[in-house]
Amino acid sequence: MKMDEDLAAVHAYLCADGYVVKNPETQKQKYYRLGLRSTNEFLLRDFQERFERYFGIKPRLVLGQRSEIGSREIYERLTKEFGSFYSWEWKMPKLDKELSKIWLRAYFDCEGWVTCKSHQNRHIGAECVNEEGLNQVKNALKDLEIESSIKKRSTRNIFSLQIYGKENIVRFSEKIGFLSHKKLEKLKEALDDFVVYDWIFPEKKEELAKFIKNLMRSKGRIKRDNGIIRLISKKEENLLRLQKELNRLFEIDSKVNSRINGLGTVYFELSINKQSQVKYLIDKNFISDGEKEKWKILPLRR
Repeated sequence: MKMDEDLAAVHAYLCADGYVVKNPETQKQKYYRLGLRSTNEFLLRDFQERFERYFGIKPRLVLGQRSEIGSREIYERLTKEFGSFYSWEWKMPKLDKELSKIWLRAYFDCEGWVTCKSHQNRHIGAECVNEEGLNQVKNALKDLEIESSIKKRSTRNIFSLQIYGKENIVRFSEKIGFLSHKKLEKLKEALDDFVVYDWIFPEKKEELAKFIKNLMRSKGRIKRDNGIIRLISKKEENLLRLQKELNRLFEIDSKVNSRINGLGTVYFELSINKQSQVKYLIDKNFISDGEKEKWKILPLRR
């Protein structure tokens, strides 16, 4: 079978959320089915169109469920060429870099996700029971200068591939990307979150007070367990300046400490602990409505 962009994408879809199956030999009536399961209309249509272009036959489409076709001929061609497509047995074919990008895009569109916890955890990931196949994905990413790591889940026999770091995520965006709109938006959110801004504090008192209020509303978070208000930043100087102005303008006391997240990344946190001052800031609308809801349900003395 001659490999092209359509077959590369179809192959990846079948390895990820697809199936290439026939009924057990013990059954008299034979069937052969190939398809992609997905709730995403764009992925189903992409699979359908690419399959038709390559094999000359159009799978039926059930929106929100699958795109499927029954064909013994295509089943035998695919399995003879590529072997099994079962979750724990599939193998990534040998591809040049351009076709590898197409394969990886389809694979991550099905199996991948993007996490963006602001300034703490931004990564692209995928999980699979097939360690060998996932290692092939890792090597294909490395050929595109995208570094990744694989770890086994401690509670399940499943392996997780993760891509961390601004440079790696930028390269993934530029060279692979997503067809899924939701994943594209999440990828953009993660990339935007890498931009580090110095907080520019206005000089005039009235403008400064407004700036601090808007900053608190956008970045202030209330901890669910104790009602402390906290803000985080990668730059300590941002929080030290905020600490100074909160005290000068509003007589609000706060602490600034360094923290280390689970990935070993250092960041800084400003915390306001006094409940009377937390209540003052809430009453004066320094905290967003969503954070106020947390405060309402906290079992604390006001």
